[in-house]
Amino acid sequence: MSERPSQPSSLGRALLVAGPVRIELTHAQIDRVVRQSSGAGNMSVLLSGLQGARGTIQDNQRLLNDPRVSRSLLQGLVVLSGFPADGSEIGVIDLAHQIGLGASTTYRYVATLLSVGLLERDPSTRRYRLSQ
Repeated sequence: MSERPSQPSSLGRALLVAGPVRIELTHAQIDRVVRQSSGAGNMSVLLSGLQGARGTIQDNQRLLNDPRVSRSLLQGLVVLSGFPADGSEIGVIDLAHQIGLGASTTYRYVATLLSVGLLERDPSTRRYRLSQ
């Protein structure tokens, strides 16, 4: 006697007919999945790739003048690379002076990096650090 391939149950057939299942995650859940899948769970891997952007905007002037390079992305990377890799906090004004950008421009970049989860803000000190 030969075995017949098993047929899907009526529930299985109903799911196949119903179509794909949609799962929605919160921002916190997405963040947790990304961190766990990255292995390192912190910014050290990303920051290790920013060696060319470290320093000040003036240090990167050659790149900023290259028409093939996105000026705003490079500025954002310079802002990100200005945060201490050891996880300590820094204020926007200190960061702005360190990287050579205006305080309001630096704040906009910091606010963007905060909103996508790359930075954390201490509500009591109002200082920022790289997300853990």
